[in-house]
Amino acid sequence: MPAKSHPHSPEELVQLAADIKQWGRELGFQQVGITHPDIEQAEQQLQHWLKQGHHGEMGYMASHGSKRSRPQQLIPGTRRIITVQLNYWPEPDQSALGLLEQADIAYISRYALGRDYHKLIRNRLQKLANRISEVAGDFTYRAFSDSAPVMEKSLAQAAGLGWVGKHTNLIHKQRGSWFFLGELYTDLKLPVDEPANNHCGQCQACIDICPTQAIVAPYELDARRCISYLTIELKGSIPLEFRPLIGNRIYGCDDCQLVCPWNRFATQTLEADFMPRHRLDHSTLVELFSWDEATFLKKMEGSAIRRIGHIHWLRNIAVALGNAPQRDDVITALKSRLGFPDEMVREHVVWGLENRGQTPV
Repeated sequence: MPAKSHPHSPEELVQLAADIKQWGRELGFQQVGITHPDIEQAEQQLQHWLKQGHHGEMGYMASHGSKRSRPQQLIPGTRRIITVQLNYWPEPDQSALGLLEQADIAYISRYALGRDYHKLIRNRLQKLANRISEVAGDFTYRAFSDSAPVMEKSLAQAAGLGWVGKHTNLIHKQRGSWFFLGELYTDLKLPVDEPANNHCGQCQACIDICPTQAIVAPYELDARRCISYLTIELKGSIPLEFRPLIGNRIYGCDDCQLVCPWNRFATQTLEADFMPRHRLDHSTLVELFSWDEATFLKKMEGSAIRRIGHIHWLRNIAVALGNAPQRDDVITALKSRLGFPDEMVREHVVWGLENRGQTPV
């Protein structure tokens, strides 16, 4: 049988866009929007950010030329971009902020408590593409979820899914900011949605709360100061000036989102895959520091955390233990790693002990 042709009349395209949004909701996405690939203003902001060196060691942010900000260069023939949101907030209440005051408990960014989201979102986007092809016939598309040079937040804002807040995360008036994003680049000339308006107003709670003052200006983040960057992206030693400020955060940081007033509307995710695994939402630093590499790899299978590796896992926890209460089990845990074969881990262990007033022996 010959392939179906693309819908081409305005009425057909309007109906297809409405169907796509309904199919997306049926697949579990909280919101679906459609935008064109023109994000010129975002390109200017990206170039300014890179010129300031705020990307630190994330060389990949500058290594794709203009493909990141010009979708048609990344995927030739792209006419529209379908963007989706998927809520990951794993808790029934807002208790996560209180964990930061329990210095002996490890704090892990809420997005990483469950399974890695990349494959899950791309699989659902593939299912969405399959539904579209049943109606529209063969069409060109490519699915992404933080997996290519794509300016996800700028595209989501253009598609009406929220606005980029002063902390540089996307915020939705009814859902807050605890969600993942995904995109379907397509050659279908669908009607586009209205961009979202900014509703941050005079609020600067996110700027004020940042432990390392990484939000150097509204809507401008210096990643080199950000705890998420320091604990996930940075490959070498964590700068001394930031170690006491990291507190008990061993993978990422949520402070700017935890205090955002719009997140009072956030609801718990319905996705079982995003629920905390291996007690990562309330494990002690001492317990997690005791994991050998085999244990780390086994427990972190299917987790976003796995990509930092065991060495950086220990590096981060050594810093957190150095900020933990002055207790015998904390000191014993740190001393147990003084002979660890990796020099960077030993360096952070020594710092941790000295920060607890102990002489490394």
